[in-house]
Amino acid sequence: MQNHFPLWKNILILVIFVVSTIYALPNLYGEDPSVQVSPLREAKLDQNQASKIESIIKASGVNVKAFEVNGNQVLARFNNTDDQLKIADLLRDNIGNDHTVALNLAPTTPPWLQALGAKAMYLGLDLRGGVHFLLEVDMVAAVRQAEDRYNEDVRLGLRNEKIRYQSVTKENGYIKVTLNSIDDKPALMAFLNKEFRALDITEQEAQEQVWLKLSEKEEREIKKFAVAQNMTTLRNRVNELGVAEPVIQQQGENRIVVQLPGVQDTARAKEILGTTATLEYRLVDVEHDVQNAIAGRVPVGSRLYYDKNGSPVLLDRRIIVTGDQIVDASSGMDQDGRPSVSITLNGVGASKMGKLTQVSVGKPMAVVFIEYKNETKIINGEKVRQKEKVEKVISVATIQGVFSKRFQTTGLDSPQEARNLALLLRAGALAAPVDIVEERTVGPSLGQDNIDKGMLSFVVGFGLVVLFMIVYYRLFGLLANLALAFNVVIIISILSMLQATLTLPGIAGIILTVGMSVDANVLIFERIKEELKDGNSPQASIYVGFEKAFATILDSNITTLLVAGFLFAYGTGPVKGFAVTLIIGLLSSMFTAITGTRMIINWVYGDRRVEKLSI
Repeated sequence: MQNHFPLWKNILILVIFVVSTIYALPNLYGEDPSVQVSPLREAKLDQNQASKIESIIKASGVNVKAFEVNGNQVLARFNNTDDQLKIADLLRDNIGNDHTVALNLAPTTPPWLQALGAKAMYLGLDLRGGVHFLLEVDMVAAVRQAEDRYNEDVRLGLRNEKIRYQSVTKENGYIKVTLNSIDDKPALMAFLNKEFRALDITEQEAQEQVWLKLSEKEEREIKKFAVAQNMTTLRNRVNELGVAEPVIQQQGENRIVVQLPGVQDTARAKEILGTTATLEYRLVDVEHDVQNAIAGRVPVGSRLYYDKNGSPVLLDRRIIVTGDQIVDASSGMDQDGRPSVSITLNGVGASKMGKLTQVSVGKPMAVVFIEYKNETKIINGEKVRQKEKVEKVISVATIQGVFSKRFQTTGLDSPQEARNLALLLRAGALAAPVDIVEERTVGPSLGQDNIDKGMLSFVVGFGLVVLFMIVYYRLFGLLANLALAFNVVIIISILSMLQATLTLPGIAGIILTVGMSVDANVLIFERIKEELKDGNSPQASIYVGFEKAFATILDSNITTLLVAGFLFAYGTGPVKGFAVTLIIGLLSSMFTAITGTRMIINWVYGDRRVEKLSI
């Protein structure tokens, strides 16, 4: 009996090996410490700005490895992190506040590999260095904001339905509706049961009064949405940092983990992530005198605000829509050539905006920017963190016609202001304030130390496996080692093509896979030795060894794959990274141990008479 593969199968295996080698190569080239400069918001980077940045770097006397202009950003590469940090500080001091200066690590992959789409794996925070934040979402504020919205919605709904009421107030989590007459109660109950099913309705002893409260289900949904919306907003804001493969994931019910690999500038990251802001659209109160409001006589249905220039603006208490109901925004010019922002609302926001604009054409509408700042104050000799709510009107525009889902915001001072507002709206507002409760920085030197230790453990583990296989199985062991090396190349290439993030647990998964891959070869080789002891010919022993051991190898790998699948499905962070490399490694090891090793052995022993095997 002779052992050989058909030509097409040999070619297929060789093609897989060549492709895997090409896409694994970028990981050998490393990265350069770099400074990335990009304009804030949506401003464009022109050639004059790029030339100015380049001249500042050259004047510093620091040796620049490369200076690149890529689209809307400038990337300066350096030979070491000391030069990188020096130039970053210099640029922040000299190019003003119109640009974002971020520290980064730029890959050094050759152009020919880049042309093929070959990229290196992303490295996790523990390998690359960077910053780690643990943010806590203020669930109390999320519920309170929802109560405020429902309070205004109920009041507006009663007016639209022409149901006479004495007052609609919010107190201790309840929305208290007091009617003028008990005769209007049936109409009120019908309206509430139709439009506000998310609220629990409690009738009071006073026949004219009804109390409303968020149902437990609605409160859970509000909290769940607050975390989800905040994660989306944070992900959009992280894009400003130009971070490759950031990690933004939920931890528990009300916390969000943000990891920014490669970013060493904690202050800049906090500035972008910590802007815990939201937006509100309100009508401007044109019926009352703003001077009386400044003097302390604010009308019951209005609130006094100030714009960005410090001028007073009197607004209606009713909130039309909030920032979390905006799904898209873009800047441009209106028909008269004035700067404008085109807004697109979701279904709920569109319904509210449509109903209000039907009766408000010609009236001015304001956009209120609300920011929550944390300040540490000394109270009774102890440091206490307190939240300060800052509110300001960022634009006032006149409602030109009836609109709902799509409309334009005008009244802006410049195209730049329009671009800035569009970016803020498009990135989304945080549905609830967040606090940074934990902050860690992993330096690049520590990350490199982790890489060195991980590589050392891999080399030692791989070397011991290679040595054992050669000593115990001789030539067959050497051939199995070639397939084992092929297996590692396949794992790295797949991780690179998927642009997965490699962490220390991921390296552990690769090392574990190396040992498990050899297990399959051990099963095959032991079966071959048994066949030889039973008096079968060398060629028949090779054939039976591979054919009969396949079922055992498949069973053992399937059970491990099931466990790895559960780790990936239910694990988070490092556990999921370990599961990814383990799953990829198990699948590739089955291919290389069964198919790759057999092809190499066929080349050595197939199609010829063999008297003895070196096993």
